[in-house]
Amino acid sequence: MALRNRFSVFCILRTSSVPQVGRRIDSSMYSVHPYQQHANCSRFPYSFRRSGEFDLSSSYLFSSRFSSSSSAEATTLSRIGFIGWYLGMVKSRPVLTKSVTCSLIYIAADLSSQFISLSSSSQPYDLMRTLRMGGYGMLILGPALHHWFNFMSKIFPRQDLFSTVKKMVLGQTVYGPLMTAFFFSMNAALQGEDSGEIIARLKRDLLPTLINGVMYWPICDFITYKFIPVHLQPLVSNAFSYLWTVYITYMASLEKPSPE
Repeated sequence: MALRNRFSVFCILRTSSVPQVGRRIDSSMYSVHPYQQHANCSRFPYSFRRSGEFDLSSSYLFSSRFSSSSSAEATTLSRIGFIGWYLGMVKSRPVLTKSVTCSLIYIAADLSSQFISLSSSSQPYDLMRTLRMGGYGMLILGPALHHWFNFMSKIFPRQDLFSTVKKMVLGQTVYGPLMTAFFFSMNAALQGEDSGEIIARLKRDLLPTLINGVMYWPICDFITYKFIPVHLQPLVSNAFSYLWTVYITYMASLEKPSPE
């Protein structure tokens, strides 16, 4: 019985595919057919299967992931462009961004105003006037708009119709008259006018300017307060103020009146 069991084990070893000791191993015995290799790879998920068809090394996987993430990030940045950069600056540096924007709009508006005026007169271009307008937008109006709209959003946080109307009323009765009077006074003082001349200018120009403002600004304020987010309201207000600034810089450039 024992001899028969040993003989059976010996026969099994002889008939198996394991090479005998001392026998040269034939590589064809262990070669895998390409179809079998593809079938083995297909058992893995799709992403690993594609890696298995080519290269499964860690360096390859890391470089592929890094290159794909870099290309995706570059594509995202290219889609964002200037608008995305500007909105990011509004979030990170709101006062500076809004002040620079306001200054550029005031400079463009003054250039347009002077171009219209010079086309019908022989007066030369006034560079100092443009610099005054740009400085006013940068140092005064830009920060004032930022704080005013934030203040309005705090006392009237909702954007319903009633809150919007209240913001419009405060803008036309408080903010608008104060800023217009300050603008005329500052511009006149920078031109060398004394207090009597400044008061005479305010008496002549302030009321007509405010009346024209009531006909222009309510619809602009309604759109701004009703539909625009708070952090973008100064930008929209500046966009609306371009035409208004063309008019108000013209009013500020009128000859000084004689004091009474």
